Amino acid sequence: MVFLLTITISDTLFPVIMPVPKADRQLSGRSKVQTLSRLARLALIKSRAISCLRLNSLPKDANGVPLPVDGVHWSLTHKSDVVGAVAARLPVGLDLETFRPVSPGMLTKVAADEEWSMVSGDRLKNFFRLWTAKEAVLKAVGRGIGGLSRCRVVDVVDETHVLLDYAGESWVVEHFWFAGHVAAITCNDINVRWKLVS
Repeated sequence: MVFLLTITISDTLFPVIMPVPKADRQLSGRSKVQTLSRLARLALIKSRAISCLRLNSLPKDANGVPLPVDGVHWSLTHKSDVVGAVAARLPVGLDLETFRPVSPGMLTKVAADEEWSMVSGDRLKNFFRLWTAKEAVLKAVGRGIGGLSRCRVVDVVDETHVLLDYAGESWVVEHFWFAGHVAAITCNDINVRWKLVS
């Protein structure tokens, strides 16, 4: 007897990552923030379309936390040279980081010694791995960076998956490494199909 695994759109997340045009990377201040936000929203339109989801508005609460619309959740993220977004039928968090030097103080801020003991290899790569995983979870639960101390790494499953706990709830986070960046998305028992758009 042969069993075929069928992946449907409803059980798959389609995070979309897009580069920021070179001309827009030179912007600063409010113009830069507005441009990055606009580009991240374009990535969200693409994710929504691939997922066959409707998302006619992007409301936020008083703290700026994205609110679901008709059962569709969404998450945006952006850096100076790359943006990303995802639409989903479950609470979801997406985060992106560009590899860059960080201070020793940031290493201790992102994770406790027992969390650091679960990872090996390049310390900077692992910093961004842990940071983006925690940021993705905090976005999924609607908390800001103030919730960082309550978000703990429980297990490093493999090169691309980490298990975290936030306030007694477990979260699986998947990582995607590309061109000097790392992206992280919450994906509890959901397939992820990363989409890089040129």
